[in-house]
Amino acid sequence: MSTSHSDFAAYVASLPRVLAGAAAIFRDAGGRVLLVEPGYRAGWALPGGTIESDDGESPRQGARRETLEEIGLDRELGRLLAVDWVLGPDRPPQVAYVYDGGVLDEDDLGAIRLQETELLSWRLVPREELTDFLLGSLGHRVLAALDALADGSRTAELENGRPVG
Repeated sequence: MSTSHSDFAAYVASLPRVLAGAAAIFRDAGGRVLLVEPGYRAGWALPGGTIESDDGESPRQGARRETLEEIGLDRELGRLLAVDWVLGPDRPPQVAYVYDGGVLDEDDLGAIRLQETELLSWRLVPREELTDFLLGSLGHRVLAALDALADGSRTAELENGRPVG
């Protein structure tokens, strides 16, 4: 019995590694997107981060937890807008999930409290300026997610921020 268990454990250990992250798109009444400025890397981001999958966390749970930690808002998230398979030069591939965080009113915006150890600032950015703030595939991912939100009928399947299929 222990041999089959150790064989299975060895098999699992031999499987490819994939990183997983989840984020939420929040907008204001004018359609601008809430971005956060990390202090630990270049470029801006959506509120979100790594899914704690070793602890049994799902992508949706990870996006909600990260949103609470990063900007202090605990909100039920809407539908899945995009899934992106992102290759990286110095890390395993990453799968990134993007959820609809909904529209924030003035009270919500006033309640934002940044995670000071990780984030420097936040801002609302109009669609046409998003790729000035969001580097590489992230900018394309967010635009595709916004298109899926406007379309209302599909989740965008992406590879490196670009639609597939």
